[in-house]
Amino acid sequence: MEKQADELRSDRRYDNVKEYYGEVLQKTSDLKTDACCTHDALPAHIRKVLPLLPAEIKDKYYGCGSPIPLALEGLKILDVGCGTGRDCYIMSKLVGTDGFVSGIDMTKNQITVAEKYVDQLTAAFGYNKPNVKFVFDYIENLNKHFEKESLDVITSNCVINLTEDKDVVFRQVYDVLKFGGELYFSDIYADRRVPKEIIDDPILQGECLGGAMYYRDFQRMASKIGFADPRIVSKRVLNIDDEQIRSLVGNVNFCSVTYRLWKIRGLEDACEDYGHIATYTDQIPDSPFEFALDNQHVFCKNKPEKVCGNTALMLSQTRFKKYFAVVGDFERHFGAFEDCANVSSDNTTDNASSSCCS
Repeated sequence: MEKQADELRSDRRYDNVKEYYGEVLQKTSDLKTDACCTHDALPAHIRKVLPLLPAEIKDKYYGCGSPIPLALEGLKILDVGCGTGRDCYIMSKLVGTDGFVSGIDMTKNQITVAEKYVDQLTAAFGYNKPNVKFVFDYIENLNKHFEKESLDVITSNCVINLTEDKDVVFRQVYDVLKFGGELYFSDIYADRRVPKEIIDDPILQGECLGGAMYYRDFQRMASKIGFADPRIVSKRVLNIDDEQIRSLVGNVNFCSVTYRLWKIRGLEDACEDYGHIATYTDQIPDSPFEFALDNQHVFCKNKPEKVCGNTALMLSQTRFKKYFAVVGDFERHFGAFEDCANVSSDNTTDNASSSCCS
C-alpha cells in the first residue's frame, strides 16, 4: 500500500535526507564521497546550456551521472528529485517551446532555489512563456500530480536511492510514462545487499550509500514492474577516500550507473535473435555520425547492424523510430542473440575486485 504524505513526513530517514540536502550541504564540495558527483564528461548538448544557468543552481548540484538523453525536442519530461533544477533547466532549453519539463522534489530549500529563476531563464532561453514547473512533494506521490501515460521521458539523478519504498517509485514512474517512453536515470548500486547499520546511518543516507540497492535486486524489481532488459549507458566504481566513511561501509562496494529503461510492449528478459537489421539513417541532433543506445550498442550512420529483438523494439517503438530503419519481424526465432550483452551478463566493472553492477 502506498504511503501517504503525512506518513512520509514522520519518517526519520526523510527528515535526515531533507536536513542533509537542505541545510548541511551548501555546495557540491561539501560531500564526503564522490557518490553524488558527476565525473562523466558532459556531452556537447548539455555543455552549451550550462553557461546560461545561475551559479546558485550549479553550485547546489548533487547528481551522480549525466541522465539527459538525446532527441528531446517537443517532449513532455519529468525530472524525479529535481533539486535546484539544474537538469530541468537544461532540458527546458532542449525541448524547445513545444515541449514541457516538470521537476518534483521533497526538499523545500532546493525547490525554492529552482523556482526563483523561472522568469530569468525563460527570458534567457528566448521563450515567451515558461515551459518548466516545479512540484514540492515526495516522489512517491507522482500519481497525484501526473496523469497515467502522460509523459514521454522521466529522468532522475542520484535520488531514487534516497527513497524508502523504491518499488512504489518505479511502479508510479511506469504508470505515468507513455508506451514507448523511457526512464533514463543515474543512481548508486551496491555489489551486495547492504547491512542495516549502513542503511540506518544518517551520513551514509545523505551520501547516497545507505539506500543503494543491490544491483540484482534492482534488475529483478525493474523486470517485475515491466521494465524488461534494463540497458546500462555508463558506470563507474565509487572511490571512498574518507576514512570514517570507509570504516562504516566495510567491504561493500558501490558504483554509479546510468540506466535506460523502456516501457515497450513485447520486450523479453533476454536478447533473442529474430534476424532484425537496424540502420541509423537520419541524424539525431547533437549526434550526427553515430548514436549510442547503451554501452554495448553504438550505431554508425548508414551502417546496417544485426540486432536482437529487444533492440529492434527500442529503435522502432520509441521516439528514435524516425532516425532508424529497422528491417525484420518476429515471425521466426533463431535462438539466443549471442552478440548482445544484456542484464544477465556479469561484465560488472572494469575492476573485477570492485564489481557491483552488471
